[in-house]
Amino acid sequence: MQTLALQLTTTLVDDAIELVTGFGRGILSLAMAPIERIARACDVAGVLEQRRADRRAPRPAATSGGRCKSRNCRWSPFRGLSELT
Repeated sequence: MQTLALQLTTTLVDDAIELVTGFGRGILSLAMAPIERIARACDVAGVLEQRRADRRAPRPAATSGGRCKSRNCRWSPFRGLSELT
């Protein structure tokens, strides 16, 4: 019985985390939409699309293990703007 209760609890917590994450991404995409449109309009040479393609390409595992840079950090509100520099 304890394992069933534990499994239900962890499932509920995981689902709640995913729900909050989904809402956060939705709100962030709505807030960043005007900036994205301006960035795409200013990108004459196609640099943004090339950087996005490079970022999606598979890479070897990072061995740095240190802290993330401020713009590339997972929780940074400016992480989407890192490709503009």
